[in-house]
Amino acid sequence: MNIKLLLILISMIALTAVSFIAVSLATENQGAENIVLEGGKRGDIHFPHRQHQKNLGDCQICHSVFAQEAGVIQKLKTQGALKQKYVMNKLCTKCHREKKKTGQPSGPTTCNQCHNKKRS
Repeated sequence: MNIKLLLILISMIALTAVSFIAVSLATENQGAENIVLEGGKRGDIHFPHRQHQKNLGDCQICHSVFAQEAGVIQKLKTQGALKQKYVMNKLCTKCHREKKKTGQPSGPTTCNQCHNKKRS
């Protein structure tokens, strides 16, 4: 076999392997598609996590405030390291209102649009 052809073949295999690993790592750290957050007396919040990842593109917009870890928001609230309504008021509704002002599609901007009280 020609040495140039062999080098091209090895390079293609290596590139394919690197691409596969990169895609695997990117999908591995996505977290849950949907997350249910404890919302107190107003009811739980069904948060479309994957949709936010796709729309925002930068995990640090939210995860600069709390780690990428299941249950971390409630844990930080319990420890007193995160105020009760900080995430919703300073991150969620603020971002949604800013997008709405610029005419972009946005999410809910009032409490009752996110909190779902269990009905008896």
